[in-house]
Amino acid sequence: MSHSSLAILALIEAKPEKAAAVANLLTNALALANEEEQTLTWYGVQISATSFAIFDTFANEAGRQAHLNGKIAEALLSQADELLIKGPDIMMANILGAKVSSK
Repeated sequence: MSHSSLAILALIEAKPEKAAAVANLLTNALALANEEEQTLTWYGVQISATSFAIFDTFANEAGRQAHLNGKIAEALLSQADELLIKGPDIMMANILGAKVSSK
């Protein structure tokens, strides 16, 4: 695996009646993430009944920008008004340390 140095953390708050739809969107987004050659890791996470997050890592800024302009962002943002209380809180991050197991 290439070294991850950059990341994105997106916090997502679903409308209560749309939480299942957001969970489904993130579950299905894995297939899109797998198509992104420059996305090294991608996680869709449910934190609570209505709180979700996406965390992904990249070797360089070009990969991060490609992801931000890719199909997952498009799918999420195109449905934000319908599914979310407010737009996702998207934060750029730097990886300070990581444990990666080959198991």
